[in-house]
Amino acid sequence: MRVLIVEDDPDLRLAVGAALRGAGFAVDAVDDLPAADEALWVNSYDCAVLDRMLPSGDSVGFLAAKRTAGLLTPVLFLTARDAVADRIAGLAHGDDYLVKPFAVDELVARVRSLCRRAPRAAEPVVLRCGDLEMDLGSRQVRRGGVLLTLTRTEFAVLELLARRAGEAVPRAELLAHGWDELAAPATNVLDVVIAQLRRKLRPPSLIHTEHRVGYRLAP
Repeated sequence: MRVLIVEDDPDLRLAVGAALRGAGFAVDAVDDLPAADEALWVNSYDCAVLDRMLPSGDSVGFLAAKRTAGLLTPVLFLTARDAVADRIAGLAHGDDYLVKPFAVDELVARVRSLCRRAPRAAEPVVLRCGDLEMDLGSRQVRRGGVLLTLTRTEFAVLELLARRAGEAVPRAELLAHGWDELAAPATNVLDVVIAQLRRKLRPPSLIHTEHRVGYRLAP
């Protein structure tokens, strides 16, 4: 699950990001609303954590505009403003409201709860390519009926390849899908994951290298 943090306090942004990553989330973190707008345009998030008061304004107004434009991502507001009127204003557009200071464990629990509410696009429960099957619900992968054990990153990379089976998927897209922005993966990390996947999937190879482009999944 992928979460966006919008917080201008660098220490708090780092602490919240570390807590969520430690709980297994992929996290992108920005410090103001223009950067948040760009992130929401580029990526799909299961939840967003927004500080109320940011350098460019109150994020309630920002979220109201995004909701009008069709944004459905669940949002948790973080704020030092605990008046009833402030809570009502936040909940009128957001989905949850947490007053500073807060317990990190509570924030993680609330984000996890909001992620479960995130709208999901209609999609097949099982992706197939040749004798490969990926069950997105149970997160199980089988080839020729044999259950395989994949890491979270391996699953993410293989999932994108399976969704675009037969198509050359650029390296940049695979990196963006498999690692969050703070991971700053080394230039060869994708090649390492592909090599691991090829080994686990066993011959004949399903993952083909597209020179100067990326990789393609095909029987």
